[in-house]
Amino acid sequence: MELPRGMKDFEEQENANIEHIRNHFKKLSNLYGFSFMDPSPLELLSVLETKSGPAIKDEIYYFKDKGDREVALRFDFTVGLTRYIASQKSVKLPAKISSFGGVFRYDEPQKGRYRYFHQWDIEVYGKANLESEAEIIELTSRLFDSLLLKDITIDINHRNLVESYINQLFDSKDSQLVGDMLRAIDKIAKKSEQEIIEEFKDRYDTEKLEKILEFSQIKGSITEVEKQFDTSELSSWDEIKKLFESLENRGVSNVRINFGIVRGLDYYSGMVFEVFDKNSKLGALAGGGRYDSLTKAFGREDLGATGVAGGVERIILTMQEQKILAEPKQNRVAVLYINDEMQKVAMSITSLLRLNKIPTDIDLAGRNLKKQMDIANNARLSIIVGPQELEEGNVVLRDMQNGIEGTISLEKLTEDPNSVLNLEKLSSTS
Repeated sequence: MELPRGMKDFEEQENANIEHIRNHFKKLSNLYGFSFMDPSPLELLSVLETKSGPAIKDEIYYFKDKGDREVALRFDFTVGLTRYIASQKSVKLPAKISSFGGVFRYDEPQKGRYRYFHQWDIEVYGKANLESEAEIIELTSRLFDSLLLKDITIDINHRNLVESYINQLFDSKDSQLVGDMLRAIDKIAKKSEQEIIEEFKDRYDTEKLEKILEFSQIKGSITEVEKQFDTSELSSWDEIKKLFESLENRGVSNVRINFGIVRGLDYYSGMVFEVFDKNSKLGALAGGGRYDSLTKAFGREDLGATGVAGGVERIILTMQEQKILAEPKQNRVAVLYINDEMQKVAMSITSLLRLNKIPTDIDLAGRNLKKQMDIANNARLSIIVGPQELEEGNVVLRDMQNGIEGTISLEKLTEDPNSVLNLEKLSSTS
């Protein structure tokens, strides 16, 4: 039996990794005052088309339901959250919302990306201001810090800045021209400069194309960029400087300007940013920015919006590349029994430990001791119920890492179930 292309099953360790990131994300978003919600996984197709137009059909799962309505599976959280906030006329602003869960995209599967995957997402709705962007970027930086990831950089740009340079260079504000040049910049990470020039040279001057691509390579701190390029005529440069001042005040240092960051062509309307591991070729781990145009498309001219989303599976791959493991699972206990007569006592011990929040496994099939060892292999500690020890009111404890054994009385175990986890005491008394 095969799965549909681009789908996968998530086994225990993968779920543990996802849960590890979820826990860090929810704890941090709560710390920053974000309310958690899960928007509907199924939307009307027309709602999803609000963000990206009819062409979005090529990238999503959509179908007609039994009522002949065109519906689609969510491809991100931003659309659903924005739809929800835009419909809540009485919502208190600024509204700070976070989400975490699965999304569907009909993309070409590749390393780190399936057609069903997990995202984390935070959004701020309200009056547009730089502090909203700064808050989003700060939280993003702190999330990667909390996961112990190293060499993470947040590359920041402003759409107006790039568009103003295009307008000046070509002495034109033609929307088709701007769109094509943004597409050219967006292709830098995937194609060579020569390939991009070949694609656009029939419509645009090659020398100007080269200047656009050269411009998109500029990156660094405020001071470094101002040494490389005359920023005095660039729109929104002062906004970027103020944003960096706010980030410095917040103690966020892993940021830089990157004129090559433009993101979604019809979606973002102001500040944009992406997150990278400087030593990895995986691509962006997260990305976001200001998208006031989407709230306007939902009928809320009064509502600004900024946010960020990150791919969970890509973060897991990065953690694995950096040899960072998820938090270790709590020690498990396996309760084994020598024969059927001992099973009743073993089951009683198992229930006692579980009532005390100690993860415990026991064989339910009545297999012999040798076969019961299958479950013990996944445990840190085994409790073995045997007739000789039981006659003396004891059970055997075995450290599964080093094989050291000791005994504990049933009376002691009943009074203090957590005492079985004291492996150091077991080693010192055996």
